[in-house]
Amino acid sequence: MNQKRTRSRIAMFGLPIALAIGIGLGAYRNPAPAPEAALTMTADLSARTLTLRRGSTVVKQYPVAVGLDRHPTPTGRFTVRKLVWNPSWVPPDAGWAKGKKPAGPGESKNPMKTVKIFFREPDYYIHGTGSVGSLGEAASHGCLRMDPDQAAEVALELMDNAGTSKDWDWVRGILNLGEQHVVNLSTPTPLTITN
Repeated sequence: MNQKRTRSRIAMFGLPIALAIGIGLGAYRNPAPAPEAALTMTADLSARTLTLRRGSTVVKQYPVAVGLDRHPTPTGRFTVRKLVWNPSWVPPDAGWAKGKKPAGPGESKNPMKTVKIFFREPDYYIHGTGSVGSLGEAASHGCLRMDPDQAAEVALELMDNAGTSKDWDWVRGILNLGEQHVVNLSTPTPLTITN
């Protein structure tokens, strides 16, 4: 086919000649996929929600219980670096915990359910609770309480963000062991807590 005829066929399809020739020569390449936006978390104490975002896109939003007026949840910017699956509970050295006894992983009197997600060690974390009726209320001693399954969902997302993908079978296996399992995140996730 001569060059004049090729140009007229290309023009019929509305392609610029350089692009059409480039495609024909294999010069066109798929652009590299855009890097995935960073995962961030925001807790809104007045709305009593925890929101996970990738860039400006909301991944998921959850109801939480927040600290009582006399035991407020701290506000500010924090970094989540550590999770404890199937946590034990040691009462803090605080007046409200006087007379409380430690509870091992999975024990019925353990107020920590499924996972603790530390944002200000040693005393402040997001954790599963057996008091799911308190979600949406000011009911904790400063921590953010969640439905235990939803807290696990958040923790799995944090681990996935750090390059350690696990699934619910893995979580069930950890819980069945009856021991704590600490995960240090190689990629920390920022958490902003606002009033």
